[in-house]
Amino acid sequence: MSKVPKAHFEAASTLAVVVLSNEPLLFLSEDQKVIAASTSFCRAFEINSATIPGKYLSELGDGEWAMPKLASLLKATASRSAQIEAYDIDLKRPHQKTRNLVVTARTLDDGDKDRIRLLLAVTDVTDARAEARLKDDLVREKAILLQEVQHRVANSLQIIASVLMQSARRVQSEEARGHLQNAHHRVMSIAALQKQLSTSKGGNVGLRTYFKQLCESLGASMIADPDRLSISVTVDDSAVEADVSVSLGLIVTELVINSLKHAFSDQPTGTIAIDYNSTGTDWTLSVIDNGIGIPTGGDAPRAGLGTSIVEALARNLQGEIQLSDANPGTSVTISHRGASELLADFRPAT
Repeated sequence: MSKVPKAHFEAASTLAVVVLSNEPLLFLSEDQKVIAASTSFCRAFEINSATIPGKYLSELGDGEWAMPKLASLLKATASRSAQIEAYDIDLKRPHQKTRNLVVTARTLDDGDKDRIRLLLAVTDVTDARAEARLKDDLVREKAILLQEVQHRVANSLQIIASVLMQSARRVQSEEARGHLQNAHHRVMSIAALQKQLSTSKGGNVGLRTYFKQLCESLGASMIADPDRLSISVTVDDSAVEADVSVSLGLIVTELVINSLKHAFSDQPTGTIAIDYNSTGTDWTLSVIDNGIGIPTGGDAPRAGLGTSIVEALARNLQGEIQLSDANPGTSVTISHRGASELLADFRPAT
């Protein structure tokens, strides 16, 4: 019994692997004649496997594989002067949808050192790319819709704030007027946030612009004489998620309102400074005025709604409140450093 040459055995093994592959594969000679095609290739591109042997690549199907650029790249691969790495081609067949293909080619050693063989792998990415484009379109549409919703919400909040202010001017009760004015300021805080969200990317809010817009709004509605009172904002490049920015904005609103109401009653001029900075997950928010300082004894007003709001928001952010004398004035600092213990003995925002 004669021994089968090793080269013949390796060639037969290569043919078997190609034919049985689950991936669309073509086994080609140096002159691009088809030696074998995988069953998956024939099925994917609707080619009768019985018609393949002996045909050149350009003759497969109805001639749709006769692509000069592909043929040139395969020739360069065979000469080892280039290789095909994920090359995109469009397969156009009569009366059928154009398919987007990605092809890769390698020279293959089938046991015979005197001849060159090429292995061509073909992946149909038409459906995958169409799905990716659809997802991209949906993401863009969602972003546009979200921006439009945020814009409409911001406009609606501006209208509500305007109605509240008009109502405050009409009512006779000083207490009722104060409540309506406070409600107006709080709505304006959220309106400023919505305005910032409508121009932010990725749903995050840049705090510098947000706090500046917020304080400009508070100043415009509460400071009659800008030469007497002013609000300054110093914020780093921090950007936070929308829900966090809501809490921070409301805290700033309450503390600024508190200072404007109580800190400068006996002073000709004054300044409120807002400062925010962060390092990693740690952050610090400070609202400092140079007013009359912390009331003590019988002069200290009763804790009101503003105090409760600040405490609740700080607790939600896992922040710690610290009250101190700014010499002159008052400093309220909320910091996130892990576990928090809230202190409630600061001047209430009523």
